[in-house]
Amino acid sequence: MTATPAYSVITPTAGRRPKALAQAIDSVRTAMDHAGLADSDVEMLVGYDGVPVEKVRIYPFLRYFSLPHEGNFGNAVRHTLIKASRGRRLILLDDDNMLLPEALSIYGRFPDAEMVIARIDVSRAFPGSYLPVDEPGKSLVRLANIDPLCLCLSRELVVTRCDGWVVYEGYESDYKNIIRYHRRARPVRVTEEMVGVYDAGMGLDPEGLNFRQHKRNKSWSEPS
Repeated sequence: MTATPAYSVITPTAGRRPKALAQAIDSVRTAMDHAGLADSDVEMLVGYDGVPVEKVRIYPFLRYFSLPHEGNFGNAVRHTLIKASRGRRLILLDDDNMLLPEALSIYGRFPDAEMVIARIDVSRAFPGSYLPVDEPGKSLVRLANIDPLCLCLSRELVVTRCDGWVVYEGYESDYKNIIRYHRRARPVRVTEEMVGVYDAGMGLDPEGLNFRQHKRNKSWSEPS
């Protein structure tokens, strides 16, 4: 019988960011090596949304899926990949983000947590340097303060008790799913250590920029 992986890394893609996707995949390989994990300890599921699969990297832990076009910011693809995953814990890594080398080592310090909330570098995308930001009297899990990249989740929580990733309209899916998981997760652990970089692949594939990245790129390129 095939051993159950410790982690499943879930990555939807529209196929417009092959260089950024390759960087994201390589970051998983680096994090595995840093944590001393074998190929059997991790699986990475990359789902192409209605376009042919491009195998930008070949690793034993990597699985590619060609899925029917759904759109909706990759949310339906994410749900399908979560259902297909086998790992005990889930990491949600978009194709233009990356893990830091220490990520899996950090998550490994919280083996019994159903939800680990860690910091990510958002300086390439937003005015602040990291998320989530802790403010007295406020929950870390609040709108615009947390991203799926901040999380390591138990599969039992996400798949069994929360029925995967619910597809809401647009960007609301991220927050609404995170808040659902947070309400049911026991225990939740929080660390101030950094585990990822948001928009790490911005600019590697100019044709793959989203609207927010186009706007950000323009503001960076304009003379002050």
